[in-house]
Amino acid sequence: MTPGTTSRAQDRDDRPSIPTRLLVHALVREDGTVDAGELYTVAGLLGMTDQQVRLCVKRLVTEGRFTQEGRGRRATLRAVADLTGSPAPDAAYVRHAYRQDAGLAPWDGTWHLFGFAVPESRRAARDALREHLLHLGAASVQSGLYVTANHVTEHVEARARHLGVLDALSCLSTTDLRIGGVTDPRALATALWPLRQIAERHERLAAFAESRLSRLTGGPEPSDAERLTTAVELAAHFTEAMEPDPLLPPELLPEPWPGSRARRLAAACWRALGETAADGAPAPRLFALYAEALRPVEEGA
Repeated sequence: MTPGTTSRAQDRDDRPSIPTRLLVHALVREDGTVDAGELYTVAGLLGMTDQQVRLCVKRLVTEGRFTQEGRGRRATLRAVADLTGSPAPDAAYVRHAYRQDAGLAPWDGTWHLFGFAVPESRRAARDALREHLLHLGAASVQSGLYVTANHVTEHVEARARHLGVLDALSCLSTTDLRIGGVTDPRALATALWPLRQIAERHERLAAFAESRLSRLTGGPEPSDAERLTTAVELAAHFTEAMEPDPLLPPELLPEPWPGSRARRLAAACWRALGETAADGAPAPRLFALYAEALRPVEEGA
């Protein structure tokens, strides 16, 4: 085993599921191109076969999402459609998470509830509103009633208006929430959200970021391909941990909460990846997107 590396088996154990399509999107540069040589090399380091890559590229070209100039590893792909499926962060969401971690977004003790009764004839709109609430971190209290500790009323109303069901939406804020006989805020949060599973995802992110950070800062300088591979894996881990996280205020979470440590290590890992970049070397836009999302961390939140 060479210095600064671990076995491929160990790498597979701590690797999230990364579809080939997501990898292609992750390697799109600022000018909208993907270098096929880079793509095949990184795919190989992630355990993907050349055949997987070829089939994926063929599908993306057929769908009209990319054009291809050249063949094989010497080809250049160019994005011509929206990059749906890209592991890009939601900058506002990420910034809010780091503000919470820094104690800059304390909870005011208010719960926000949303109820709606959309008829079966408008089932698609009803499902879309429910998915939006879940995306915003709300939890189901009972059929048609959702709650969150975050101020998202404006976003929920905007979505309901867009779906044409604003008249079916009811909004309520309260500091006196009781579910059954439970009134303690932390106990309510534990009952409403799957905090154990969310914590486990953050623990996986923390373990991955810490292991890669030690390689980036304590071993030989990584090759461009190794650096890109780490970036793709880190983005996948970050997405896996953050997407289901309702970003509950720290006042509602168990202590210590692994989310804050995971995000701190992830930010340090992104910083180290940027510092090991070759001068003048083109980088995927993923780097710029994460740099923008994590800027409050660099500026001390």
